[in-house]
Amino acid sequence: MKNDTILLGHGSGGKLSHDLIDSIFLKYFDNDYLRQQTDSAILDTGGKKIAYTTDSFVVDPIFFPGGNIGKLAIAGTVNDLAVSGATPKYMSCGFIIEEGFSLKDLELIAKTMADEARKAGVMLVTGDTKVVDRGKCDKVYINTSGIGVIGEEYLGISTAKNIEEGDKIIINGSIGDHGMAVMAARNDLNIRADIKSDCACLNTMISEVLNTGCKVKFMRDATRGGIGTVLSELAKSKNVGIHINETELPLDDGVKGMCELLGFDPLYVANEGKVVFVVSQDDADKVLTVLKKNEHGGNSSVIGEISSSHPGSSWLETVVGGKRIIDMLSGQQLPRIC
Repeated sequence: MKNDTILLGHGSGGKLSHDLIDSIFLKYFDNDYLRQQTDSAILDTGGKKIAYTTDSFVVDPIFFPGGNIGKLAIAGTVNDLAVSGATPKYMSCGFIIEEGFSLKDLELIAKTMADEARKAGVMLVTGDTKVVDRGKCDKVYINTSGIGVIGEEYLGISTAKNIEEGDKIIINGSIGDHGMAVMAARNDLNIRADIKSDCACLNTMISEVLNTGCKVKFMRDATRGGIGTVLSELAKSKNVGIHINETELPLDDGVKGMCELLGFDPLYVANEGKVVFVVSQDDADKVLTVLKKNEHGGNSSVIGEISSSHPGSSWLETVVGGKRIIDMLSGQQLPRIC
């Protein structure tokens, strides 16, 4: 690490985040489960497999078009379990609340969490509350953990151990919606945009895909760092080539315009309702059909494939016919986006 202090970029989910994990957390906490660096740890409990995950939410502002910090906390944890192939079952939630925070706002956040958990079929079974002095945190922070059950047939999904040349890469809709919705809601930018966060629990949609029996080789929700970081991580970790076609990337016009205005690359803008699927080329059409029937997959698209060329790197074929490398996000595009 070249820096001796924490930067905002260390929370980006990109290269600085990985450097921080490798140089400090893996250095001291290293074990077989943690070394996988998957969204959920797959644990063996007396012969039965469970998925276990945890996350913290510090989004600013806490209310944004399409959701709030409470909806984000439930969806983020449910999706981390679901993309591992698990069925989410139980959650914990911990609140760190600033003195002076509105009880009305806290009740609305709690109600939203309860509603989302009910829709997702999960139960909030334990939690904790701490209150800190005024000015010692920004309104409210939420930490959640989740437990799900996973079948033997899905154990390889989180590690992508079965991916191979020719597998197709699918995204279930437009990218960058969440990041741009949160940015538009920040008062200091004074931007008006008709963009809503895609924040949603995707476990039902994912289970519909898995229940078809199609060969799903890998899933990852593209949150911090966007789909660009997910694809770069996958290419590097499995030493495969990834080719993406820019013309096939679903992108809302409002998101595209805002990214151009602010100088952001939508590949690296956060999502909270998008999953990157890698599926067998023989099953891609069937998976796409199932996704398009779900409310969260209407704009699903096959965006690329796994290739034997350029192993270890991910490439984008641009709309003008050129190519560029999709590398891991090296800095911090949007701080406190989730």
